[in-house]
Amino acid sequence: MFELLTITFKDLVNPEFYIALGGLWVLLFIVFAETGLMVGFFLPGDSLLFVAGIYSEKLIDSMMTGGTGSELLDLVLLWIMVTLCGILGNAAGYWFGHKSGPYLYHRNDSLLFKKKYLFRAKEFYDKHGGEAIVFARFLPIVRTFAPIIAGIVAMDRKKFIIYNIIGCAAWVFAMLFAGHYLDKLFMMKFGFDLKKHLEVIVIGIVVITTAPVIYKLFFGRKNPAPAEDPYKKS
Repeated sequence: MFELLTITFKDLVNPEFYIALGGLWVLLFIVFAETGLMVGFFLPGDSLLFVAGIYSEKLIDSMMTGGTGSELLDLVLLWIMVTLCGILGNAAGYWFGHKSGPYLYHRNDSLLFKKKYLFRAKEFYDKHGGEAIVFARFLPIVRTFAPIIAGIVAMDRKKFIIYNIIGCAAWVFAMLFAGHYLDKLFMMKFGFDLKKHLEVIVIGIVVITTAPVIYKLFFGRKNPAPAEDPYKKS
């Protein structure tokens, strides 16, 4: 008889669940899926990477027995692999957005769709596109849709690629290395094992990373919409 695997919502937002479920490969897939498949906005990206930093040696060992033989090299290798998946995920999101752009810009307004918001997004990305791609990586939900919107509003491709690499590398580095070394620091200085208090840590990370998004939604400044269509034929 086959034993059915019961997955609850609590499992889906628990980073350790993914580590235990499939280890390194599930981690890499999730980082890609957050932006590349546009269905991963609910996944615990920040906290998952933080926990992955704690278990970095175990994750690399699952790919190559014994790892690299160096704790730091294990962490660096994990950083490179995860960063690459993040870059590819963003690139896939940009590609999808760019393919959808002409249709959306030429679509008539409806109850759920207002073209003026595309113009506002276009104005924003023209002015702050690079910074937006970098900082979006540190913001849940926002990072899922930022590369897609960049593609829709036809953000310069070379500019997107550069800031995509910078943003992904910085985000993965910050989360992985923070998890790895804070775990060791707290254990050495205070005898406090972060692995036994991951739920509190996850909640803290979620609050810190979502606070700017909530603030922007309720208190952000509204910009006037410019009349510019990046797909308009000359």
